[in-house]
Amino acid sequence: MMAKKLKRNNPKANPEPVVVIGSDHAGYKTKQGLLKFLAGKGYTVVDVGGFDPDAHDDYPDYAAEVAKLVAEDKAARGILICGSGTGMVIAANKVPGIRASVVYDEYSAKMARHDNDANVMALRARNFNTAKEPRLVKIFLETPFSNLPRHKRRIAKIATLERKR
Repeated sequence: MMAKKLKRNNPKANPEPVVVIGSDHAGYKTKQGLLKFLAGKGYTVVDVGGFDPDAHDDYPDYAAEVAKLVAEDKAARGILICGSGTGMVIAANKVPGIRASVVYDEYSAKMARHDNDANVMALRARNFNTAKEPRLVKIFLETPFSNLPRHKRRIAKIATLERKR
């Protein structure tokens, strides 16, 4: 997979961030529903795959693709979906500038953005109520970062850890 550049249709007409989405085979069906939801909300969406439910694909490939694009475009947000959400978060967080969080309820969706300025959310596709996913995505995308000094300080410390690798 090659990272592509994000293209904004008309950033003045649509101030919402670009949403970059990726899933492995386990998250394929969930992603299809979220693509419809996001399109209905007017978001510009970049789908990096998987484009079919191929059980031989590997979640780190999609996590890396989403993370690279989001790291390039500070206004972009990413959504990753795999069986548990965990593998995607581990892989995405290896890309400098990414703060990815597994989201499993309204509180985790809100706090990922509010306190941690997370720019990528991961959802689990297995053993999860898929009816909740659009609501969690909406909360994640609409919650602003608090900009409180203590949270900015903590995020700066995370960035320092990234540079020390």
